[in-house]
Amino acid sequence: MRSITRISVFLLGLALVQPLLAQAQPVKIIGLVELSGTGATSGTNFNDGVKLAVKEINAAGGILGRKVEYTSSDTQSQPQVAKALAMKAKDEDAYVVMGPVFSGSILVSMAETRRAEIPNFTGGEAAAITQQGNPYIFRTAFTQTTSMPKVARYLKDNLNAKTVAIIYTNNDFGKGGRDVFTKALEPHGIKVAADISTDPGQVDFSGAVLKAKQANADVLFVYTNEEEAARALRELRKQGYDKPIVGETVLTSQKVIELAGEAANGAVAHVGLTADAPDPGIRAFAAKFQKEYNYKPDHNGLKGYSGMYIVKAVTEKVGKFDPKAFADAMHGIRLSVKDYPGVLMDVTFDKNGDLDRESFMTKVANGKQEVIATLPPLSAGK
Repeated sequence: MRSITRISVFLLGLALVQPLLAQAQPVKIIGLVELSGTGATSGTNFNDGVKLAVKEINAAGGILGRKVEYTSSDTQSQPQVAKALAMKAKDEDAYVVMGPVFSGSILVSMAETRRAEIPNFTGGEAAAITQQGNPYIFRTAFTQTTSMPKVARYLKDNLNAKTVAIIYTNNDFGKGGRDVFTKALEPHGIKVAADISTDPGQVDFSGAVLKAKQANADVLFVYTNEEEAARALRELRKQGYDKPIVGETVLTSQKVIELAGEAANGAVAHVGLTADAPDPGIRAFAAKFQKEYNYKPDHNGLKGYSGMYIVKAVTEKVGKFDPKAFADAMHGIRLSVKDYPGVLMDVTFDKNGDLDRESFMTKVANGKQEVIATLPPLSAGK
């Protein structure tokens, strides 16, 4: 009888202790990021942004009393590597996956996080990412269907453009952006004078630039990754191109400015996030990031940082660590900086996982990105 009593007491004690042990265990966030290869600049910024947010969150007591354990793996900028790493996320007991940043990688890897029912935040911009009915995918950046109409409106209202030449990268990111952009031009009556495809990692842009010059369009729209954008700008200046050069996010990024040097001056781009925004919270983030990593963050750094704080905010709204409940709560949610300063800007998410918020038009002057206009959320114009 005494043995039975002892066992009963032991089991009762175990039942009481287990929830406390679970509460004490860290919540695991897995990063799938481009730390090498063509996406290293983007992935490193994104990863460092997440790490900075995690450091701050843990210093403030964690999420619902639990510390955050963040571990990141290098996708090598390869979609199949990203897919293989995503398959391991469930075995690693991931609560949320952050990344990849490149559209080509997330389009492949997100099937695995969906199968595992793990919420997945991405920095990718390809429209197709959130058009597949995946309830577990969420953006930290605008989809191309949100950003490109803003660019098209700028070309019409500010540059009075009637024709445009396009230089784009022939990958999921570039092709997707090119397709959405050309469609966004139609309501404004802007015609495509030259449609110029380039390869990922392309070094020589002399032929592409020559085609753009011969098209004699009112504006040139450049939509490539960082290294290619810098090479294109250098070649454009070398060949004396004198028409407005406009892009989306990448073209005026810190990395492009560093690589292109003086050739970046005059370039204009729409950006969803920028460390140069005239906002005290964003400026404070940029200063903390610079101090922590000794370099200036680009838009990907802000994506990672704000994305991690969105994870914190929504988890606290749900009140528990439940991936499905988290994903359900994300759809239609509104988060304000007043209530959740770490999200950096007021933001809303729709039923597809796309976000909407204010954004900025930027221009490179004297080797620095400057904000020349703040644009309202796209939904504000509907």
